[in-house]
Amino acid sequence: MAPDQPADRPPDDPPDLRCDLSGGRPDGRDDVLSSEGGAGLSSGPRDDEPADDLASELPGGRSAGPPVVPPADPAQVPAAALTSLRRSPLHARHVAAGAKLAGFGGWEMPLEYGGGGVLAEHLAVRTAVGLFDVSHLGTVGVRGPGTRAHLDAVLSNDLGRIGPGRSQYTLCCDEAGGIVDDLLAYVLAEDEVLLIPNAANAPAVLDRLRADLPTAVEVTDRHAEVAVLAVQGPRSDQVLAAVGLPAGHPYGSFVVEGPVTVCRTGYTGERGYELLVSAAGAGELWDSLVAAVLAAGGRRAGLGARDTLRTEMGFPLHGADIGPDVTPVQARLGWAVGWAKPAFTGRDALVAAKAAPADRRLWGLRAVGRGIPRPGMVVSAPGAGTGETADPPAGGRVTSGTFSPTLRTGIALALLDARITVGQQVSVSVRGRPELFEVVRPPFVPNRTLA
Repeated sequence: MAPDQPADRPPDDPPDLRCDLSGGRPDGRDDVLSSEGGAGLSSGPRDDEPADDLASELPGGRSAGPPVVPPADPAQVPAAALTSLRRSPLHARHVAAGAKLAGFGGWEMPLEYGGGGVLAEHLAVRTAVGLFDVSHLGTVGVRGPGTRAHLDAVLSNDLGRIGPGRSQYTLCCDEAGGIVDDLLAYVLAEDEVLLIPNAANAPAVLDRLRADLPTAVEVTDRHAEVAVLAVQGPRSDQVLAAVGLPAGHPYGSFVVEGPVTVCRTGYTGERGYELLVSAAGAGELWDSLVAAVLAAGGRRAGLGARDTLRTEMGFPLHGADIGPDVTPVQARLGWAVGWAKPAFTGRDALVAAKAAPADRRLWGLRAVGRGIPRPGMVVSAPGAGTGETADPPAGGRVTSGTFSPTLRTGIALALLDARITVGQQVSVSVRGRPELFEVVRPPFVPNRTLA
């Protein structure tokens, strides 16, 4: 079993890290937004906390970039700001369904839908089924003799571990070992692979793939051609069966059914699927899925719920929890590195980092009291500032934080001094007041991806 890999994750499978297909997973710090949060999210904070604070800082995708913080009321967003964003082929349907829209990785996407809100959508995925449009995620085709060898030289994981019909979570690192992006690789054939990078990081990934490109290998940006939909939740098989699509195949695999590729992947921690379809055919498929999801007691779900779901699972978000300043070793993503490969971008730096004493690690935090953590909040280590410890750990910072609709308490991911261990309590400065949190190993709730 690879380093840092959760015991319940098959060695060759991607972690449910994106797939909303970002590998992901799901997608950028330019995906940070502020909103009212929807019904129910106000049920978790202390009495003196405004309800809208619970839904602030909800990154919907996993792409890096400067924060975009739209007003709580999408109607107040300047028209110029919205028209500068790219739109999903399903945009008109989202508007008709009463969606609140916001910017994610350069795309205008649904944050939540009318008649429910983030909490209702989150709970629908945990208990029934939810339908997401994640077409903002990138789509890159790589084909031709030598495709696998080229990708193995650029990306961290070892494509030789999987064959056609399987997917793999992998990382695109820079020469210093920092994470340029995390993405999924779908092996369509021996010499053809489809990559799903994060929305805002797709250009950087394309640039790296095209550098030193063998003459026989072709790299194609298919972002505008392909729509990506996600059906997630315990009733997802029922929904796919209702629309005549295959279900039940092993996690990490995919099946092509006519114009639709049905991938057994996800970013929520629930049993689910992600569907690749042409942009032109996305509307008809979406309409069929909406009817089947509603009949199964589910809901359309926006990227706000997608963020709370992935945070409960401890799945990292690029631009928040991971990025060029974080290595796979620090993020506990060493299982997504093909350590035995002789060469790939960043290998030397990562081998050195793995051999050296750790400096910081990405862990989970669970509130002991009622504090709700937010990205950027300072974490103080045990003994810091008391004089009781001669060399106390440096602490750290919250990278993702939210109110957990499932646990009804505050949870977070945080980059912490490596001397801080699971089971210890730390202090987080929440609005200037110290709040106690316990350091935990995610997930915060049971992982039912393989159910």
